[in-house]
Amino acid sequence: MNKSGIHKRHLGKSNLEVTEIGLGLWAVGGGLWGPVEDSESIKTIHAALDSGITFFDTADVYGDGHSEEILGRAMRGKRDKFILATKIGWRGFDDQKKQTAYDSVTKFIAGVETNLKRLNTDYIDVLQSHINFRDPTMEVFLHGFSKLKQQGKIKAFGLSTSDFEYLNAFNHKDDCATLQIDYSILNRTAEAEIIPYCKKHNIGIIIRGALAMGILTGKFSADSTFAEGDFRSRWLENPEEKEIFLNDLEKVEKLRSLTNGRTLAQLALQFVLANPDISVVIPGAKRVSQLQENLKAALLPPLTNAECEYIDGLVAKGGGRKIWPA
Repeated sequence: MNKSGIHKRHLGKSNLEVTEIGLGLWAVGGGLWGPVEDSESIKTIHAALDSGITFFDTADVYGDGHSEEILGRAMRGKRDKFILATKIGWRGFDDQKKQTAYDSVTKFIAGVETNLKRLNTDYIDVLQSHINFRDPTMEVFLHGFSKLKQQGKIKAFGLSTSDFEYLNAFNHKDDCATLQIDYSILNRTAEAEIIPYCKKHNIGIIIRGALAMGILTGKFSADSTFAEGDFRSRWLENPEEKEIFLNDLEKVEKLRSLTNGRTLAQLALQFVLANPDISVVIPGAKRVSQLQENLKAALLPPLTNAECEYIDGLVAKGGGRKIWPA
């Protein structure tokens, strides 16, 4: 536990110790999540650091690199206080060939150099493969990760995927340190194979999607609208996704009986933190107020057995909806 009261957990075989709540920085890149102010984003990152958070997760594709740039600006003069995780793989992706642009180790390392430049740092604590399927360049990434570790430009590597077969292939040398997956009250599919596998192989689990892209905050309804450019507008435009969205809203309403002095978002984060096999959860926050509400989840009394059983009755262990991109 650090001075703010937030507990720390080991991040798999990375040998890093991280706060159990981190900060996800997809939204601060702007674009798909609607408008965002850079000054407010930097203020939020600094507030997270001051509150005791040590783990910050971004990617080169978030806001086409803007998220990394914002984090780089926020880390200026404080780099040693941050445990930085970023990702590579989707920039320059060839949709027709279904292949990443990094088809050689040289290209891969050159790509990572652009990550480093945007982040204004000379090393990355955890570098993750962002492609979530097995393609001809998987071995290129693995060789690139190994070379970067030797050069001291990364401390550990992992991947971001919810595909168990891809995870198993990627970890064939048992040297994968971390896995980032979508996991929440509404999506518990990782409990079936992925989480037990990670426990067996000492792979640190980074949780994204704990708030189900805002659904588990309780702020949405069937009549909700989204800002121009916000990709979540498709939930109301695509019939299949609208049905999933409406089903999720019904479950959220049933969760309200468990709030008992906490917000729905805090309940959702506590559900993730109740799993001892999870290393860190990375809810996003575009404003300091959102960050502060998320942090309270780590300081509240844990879920009771009765509350966990109620959630199990709502969404079965290993069950839940299909995963949306994150």
